Amino acid sequence: MKVKICGITNREDAEVAVQAGADALGFIMYRKSPRFVEPAVVRAIVAGLPPFVLPIGVFVNEETATVRGLMDECGLALAQLHGDESALYCQGLGRPALKAIRLKDRGTFLALGEFQGRANIRGFLIDAFSDQAYGGTGQTVDWTLAQEAARSTPIILAGGLTPANVADAIAHVRPYGVDVSSGVEQSPGKKNPDKVKAFIEAARLVPI
Repeated sequence: MKVKICGITNREDAEVAVQAGADALGFIMYRKSPRFVEPAVVRAIVAGLPPFVLPIGVFVNEETATVRGLMDECGLALAQLHGDESALYCQGLGRPALKAIRLKDRGTFLALGEFQGRANIRGFLIDAFSDQAYGGTGQTVDWTLAQEAARSTPIILAGGLTPANVADAIAHVRPYGVDVSSGVEQSPGKKNPDKVKAFIEAARLVPI
């Protein structure tokens, strides 16, 4: 099971996640987020990552030129597009990307289908729908709907995951990977090392 620890804001938390076995780290490049991190900090953290830990930048409705520039500047391998970006936007980005889909109901599957097979899209992150924020709300995804999505395409499951429920979520949904941010924090932007380790351990114990 692949595990992404998102909302990394400092080197200490990055090191904790890497040592615990994280496959990917997420850096929020959206200035309105409480987990926003300056590009210079991201660049310094990414420069110290082991070769098989994937650095991912999270962007929300950003200009394509800005996304490309920040990815190159910071050494980011993937852009996670967490806003209202269209399939045409993704195609024009010219960089490998994950498209976040905020799962509200079965109608959301139409949006998922719009992006499938598009150039640059490497996969989908399924998050909980909220009309208050683009992500990081801690709200739990409807696992039954997420399971339906996972039948047609590999997904990364996010939304309300914690060390206590991630094993059940994986067993129910059968995603390609899981993503956590607020569920392993002690405060917004600061991780709890014990929760990070417990989350990754719990995710890896589920037979796949």
